[in-house]
Amino acid sequence: MDFALKLQEKTTKSYLSYTSIKTALDDMVKFELYVQGKWNKRSEALSFGSVYDCLLFTPEEFDKRFSVFDDRDVVESIDSKNPRATTIYKQWKSTFDDQSKDKEAVSLDDYQKAIDMITRIQETDCWEYLQGDYQKEVQGFIGDIPVRGFLDCLGNGFVSDSKTTRAIGSFKRDVFSFGYDIQAYIYMTLAQQKEYYWVAQDTSYPYTPALFKATEATINGGKYKFDRAVQIISKYLDGDLLTSTFSIYGEI
Repeated sequence: MDFALKLQEKTTKSYLSYTSIKTALDDMVKFELYVQGKWNKRSEALSFGSVYDCLLFTPEEFDKRFSVFDDRDVVESIDSKNPRATTIYKQWKSTFDDQSKDKEAVSLDDYQKAIDMITRIQETDCWEYLQGDYQKEVQGFIGDIPVRGFLDCLGNGFVSDSKTTRAIGSFKRDVFSFGYDIQAYIYMTLAQQKEYYWVAQDTSYPYTPALFKATEATINGGKYKFDRAVQIISKYLDGDLLTSTFSIYGEI
């Protein structure tokens, strides 16, 4: 039985994604939960990134997906050093969430920050590398491995990916620690493009943007990680690997 059939039989997924591959390198318990739809890691950074990406690439979808709330009055009315941690605030926020129904709540501060960040990046040369087809779905086989993903931007001869970061000076390290090199290898291969760029932007004022081009060495590193993840997942699909927590990072 080939990889694709084994994958679908054991996980109900017919393809791998960047996130599932990165997760397999981290912990197969997480991988199993993720492909079963039982594990979805959310954080403030990921939530803000969703708001930013939506306003950057598909602003017409924002009102369908998000509901902006202004909590300044309730925060000012609570006598506490950390008003958002109080029961009063949480009750107010819960009521707002209920009224928003299936929309994701986003604070007015985060909404305005995303707007300010996008305005800043539009004033720089980085904006040129965010021109093209947005949220472009790509899928196919890398070898005999079915893979699917969504490109932030498919430009004229290149793929570009928008990233936010807490410190623009540390973004090169982020590429490897967050597995962005895996994503670059997958998307370049599926899109059949030879150039890959990250348009990164600092989330702290003055929201410094910067353009980074993926080198051949970085893409090859992403390929190595991809191949390693496929080996691990293949063992799991064959029943030769238990879903136990482990590390593959070697000696320190």
